[in-house]
Amino acid sequence: MAQFSYVYRVSHSTAGKLRQVKAWKLKPAQFACRVVRNNNTIMKNLFSLFLLVLIAGACARGPLGKKVKEPFSGSAYESNNRFFRATGKGESSQDNIARGKADIEAKAQLAGQVNTTMKQVADQYLGQTENERAADVADKFQSLVRQTMNTNMADLRKIGEEKYFNQKENKYSVFIAYEIKKNAMFRFMKKQARVDNTISERQLELIDKILDEQIKATEEE
Repeated sequence: MAQFSYVYRVSHSTAGKLRQVKAWKLKPAQFACRVVRNNNTIMKNLFSLFLLVLIAGACARGPLGKKVKEPFSGSAYESNNRFFRATGKGESSQDNIARGKADIEAKAQLAGQVNTTMKQVADQYLGQTENERAADVADKFQSLVRQTMNTNMADLRKIGEEKYFNQKENKYSVFIAYEIKKNAMFRFMKKQARVDNTISERQLELIDKILDEQIKATEEE
């Protein structure tokens, strides 16, 4: 059986000359086996790499899917000691309807924050003073928040709006972010309280005291 000669040559890095390192004389069957073994090793390495990529992808997505960062996320769009902030998202095949949904959701979130804050403040204040009309005053605050959010306030500022269109689904997605200074909100609520005929003089006095304390707190920070 004829022999197959294979000569392996490498370049010498310092001398820059080619020299013969080793010469193998293999039969065709032996050479074929060596090639098959090398190919198997390569395939195993590729398969292992493929598995690692799949595992890494699965870990990145998590059990709930891939995490998506939407517009207006982060501390710049979150409420703090001086501002109430909220964001809203709306989707529709018509951009004006999507925008309207986002606007309503953002204002609803803002109203929810104000309502929660005022309830906590009122409960704390009225609890300390042991006022027997605490529940009535707390209800009046909730009513004031609704009235305030249903009014066009000059101090309510839109800090962002973005619109996207998904051509495949023929759908618009609109994101809106609002903010208002807390002291401006509290002053506006004081004005609203004075034109609310359902609020008694005693209730109005308590509401003014609570709101004045909140205005002072925000201006000191």
